Amino acid sequence: MKYPARRATSAVRIFFYYAPDGATPTTAQPFATVATKNCPGDEASRLDRPDTFRVNVAAGKEAFVQWTGHAPREPASADVDPSATDTVIAHPVYGTAGWLAVVNPGERTEAVTRELLRAAHHLARSRHERRARGA
Repeated sequence: MKYPARRATSAVRIFFYYAPDGATPTTAQPFATVATKNCPGDEASRLDRPDTFRVNVAAGKEAFVQWTGHAPREPASADVDPSATDTVIAHPVYGTAGWLAVVNPGERTEAVTRELLRAAHHLARSRHERRARGA
């Protein structure tokens, strides 16, 4: 994935919600985020490196198990490097909630990152539609 270069001093968090009416939901979590900086308690991906960002995706339990080899609440392998680039991993903080992460998606993970984002969007849309029918 090609993204515009950013200055080392800029820091961005982008949140993606399913919002068919254009209004950011107040009672729903995003289905994906992009992080360009470390946050307290979330330094393992080393997003403080120049031109480094992480795509975070809530693509569902099935995708999580497929990419990590374990259920979200099960312990992760200790040999996973959260700062490795172009690799699908359990999110270093929100992996127990089923989130996946990719630092600097590249040639190996561009297609799968797009597919994970599509799956996460589909799940968010399905949740929205279920809530709308129940209301």
